[in-house]
Amino acid sequence: MASLFPAISLVFFVFSILSTAHSSTIGVDYISRLLEIQERERASPSVQVAAARGVLRRISGVTGVEVLAGLHWYLKYWCGSHISWEKTGGAQLNSIPNLGSLPRVQDTGILVQRPIPWNYYQNAVTSIYTFAWWDWERWEKEIDWMALHGINLPLAFTGQEAIWQKVFKKFNISEVDLDDFFGGPAFLAWSRMGNLHSTSGFSGNVPAALANIFSISKDSTLRKLVSFQLRATLDGAALIFLDATDPLFIEIGRAFIEQQIKEYGRTGHIYNCDTFDEKTPPSDEPDYISALGAAVFKGMQSGVMMLSGDAVIRSRIDGTSMMALLHSVPVGRLVVLDLFAEVKPIWITSEQFYGVPYIWCMLHNFAGNIEMYGILDSIASGPVEARTSENSTMVGVGMSMEGIEQNPVVYDLMSEMAFQHKKVDVKAWIDLYSTRRYGRSDPLIQDAWNVLYHTVYNCTDGAYDKNRDVIVAFPDVDPFLISLRHKRYHHNGKPISRRAVLKENSDSYDHPHLWYSTSEFLRALEFFITSGEELSGSNTYSYDLVDLTRQALAKYANELFLKIIESYQSNDVNGVANLSQKFLDLVEDMDTLLACHEGFLLGPWLESAKQLAEDKEQERQFEWNARTQITMWFDNTEDEASLLRDYGNKYWSGLLLDYYGPRAAIYFKYLMSSLENGHGFPLKDWRREWIKLTNNWQKSRNNFPVDSNGNALIISRWLYEKYLRSPDTYHH
Repeated sequence: MASLFPAISLVFFVFSILSTAHSSTIGVDYISRLLEIQERERASPSVQVAAARGVLRRISGVTGVEVLAGLHWYLKYWCGSHISWEKTGGAQLNSIPNLGSLPRVQDTGILVQRPIPWNYYQNAVTSIYTFAWWDWERWEKEIDWMALHGINLPLAFTGQEAIWQKVFKKFNISEVDLDDFFGGPAFLAWSRMGNLHSTSGFSGNVPAALANIFSISKDSTLRKLVSFQLRATLDGAALIFLDATDPLFIEIGRAFIEQQIKEYGRTGHIYNCDTFDEKTPPSDEPDYISALGAAVFKGMQSGVMMLSGDAVIRSRIDGTSMMALLHSVPVGRLVVLDLFAEVKPIWITSEQFYGVPYIWCMLHNFAGNIEMYGILDSIASGPVEARTSENSTMVGVGMSMEGIEQNPVVYDLMSEMAFQHKKVDVKAWIDLYSTRRYGRSDPLIQDAWNVLYHTVYNCTDGAYDKNRDVIVAFPDVDPFLISLRHKRYHHNGKPISRRAVLKENSDSYDHPHLWYSTSEFLRALEFFITSGEELSGSNTYSYDLVDLTRQALAKYANELFLKIIESYQSNDVNGVANLSQKFLDLVEDMDTLLACHEGFLLGPWLESAKQLAEDKEQERQFEWNARTQITMWFDNTEDEASLLRDYGNKYWSGLLLDYYGPRAAIYFKYLMSSLENGHGFPLKDWRREWIKLTNNWQKSRNNFPVDSNGNALIISRWLYEKYLRSPDTYHH
């Protein structure tokens, strides 16, 4: 391993808690802040925060990140506390003992050492699906979260457009041309990747005006992946991709690095640069691919280049060309992200990336969709298996999700794998997790988490979990093309539900993902509701209860939709009318449920977008960006929806009531008129009205609450009784 990154030593932290200590470190300040919050929550102002300095002796580490990671380890495993994002319940600190009574460790201290140096964080699009509208106050909290979880290699994309602006002006690109080049604030990631316009580390995408100034060949126009085809680009212009063999390629790349150093000084010199993210190269010949990789690295001048192995695979180049790309950069100066290793690991099929160092990453989430999902066993074992495999070139672990602030259990475990030398016993770990998360041990809650571990958090079907539940990703399909199979679908020997399939192939109906026993999952919800009186004061419990109830109701809605289709195909007008109204009532009720916790609100997303604006016109543009990203992207026509509709869907209160419900109502209206008038389903009419609704919603300016409202336990219990208690809820 040392030969791959000779300048990197394995970092570690050490901590020792005794009763007579007085030394001060960054850890002291941070634990003081945590204890201050704890004491404030306990309403015990008589205890002074300064007393913490008489308790904490030392948490030491090679870097500040190691110190904070050591603090977090102590708080988790000695104090039984829990720290997650505020939107997913925040920190549980009540289990930390009173000042002066912190748990001791042995006098020799505890040494925790990373088995590999890097702990990577983020995806190229996380900056947009989650971070797009953050202010400094929110960023401070995320930096704290990253440090506490041992992250030492996060992406830092924010603000790079300011660098590119200065770089391209040196090449005589006007302000007007740059305005056309950069994407909107909710779409900057695809601008950086060269799908809309712009890029990150320089991979060749340039403003169209540069083609005229420097006579760039039209043959340099880039071919994009069919799966990401946006009718040329979203703005209708061609993407211009500067060929790697052009001397201007290296000149622009160097200009970017020089400007970056001028603005920020010398940093870690690791530059993310995906040459083929969401697109295919002009040529897949190994010589061309190698020349491109070499040119990108040469433009960097120095440092380490990082690229996504998953992006390389999706660019459709073969193994020979992939090897040519990976070997185009000097050994030790390129690191690859095995971006989706928990489901589709590339390290196994690529002979450990042909000898090139790589980071084992958990992708987990797409577009910030809200869905209880995970593969805890894979997370607990995959990184260890990869690191200990023969001729391993693994140098780190990472979290490469597209959106955060969901499924906190998954990220708690994955972040811990940066420090685990052996596979984790998930059953034992999750028992401790439930106790830490709520600040107390509850047998029923432990049973519930054991059910969750074996259902929603045990997805082994290898499918991408892009949430396509009917409510948030309504099927755009003629109802007669949906074939209902009246038979039981079994999973691990247990019936789940009937399945719907299309009679003919159609891209319009992407089926909801279901990989677990819904009846078994309901047991976990029942346990949560039963334990509610004891835990209702816990914010972490409230978040989890809302999420469990939402998950159960979402799968019930999928079944209810199939009942509606069955009634339609049977010419049952009353059945369609009654069941459609029940579906719409369910959507409204779920909106009420989601309003109970701040982690499920539309309002903060829109308000944070508007608050970043400098004037009224920019406020209007930013809000349109925010609304468009989570609904339908803007390459639709009057009667043809965007290919990227509902990719960024969210279960957010406000969005269900104001958009998803009215959309479903339009479809049901045309179902009814079709039956009443005896004609086929008017697919074009449905699409026109749906697209019109979407366009109007994106341009609208109505406000939504930014604070939660309602009692999660009372509403969850009510909705369980109303929709889920019946034994035939899922048609078993």
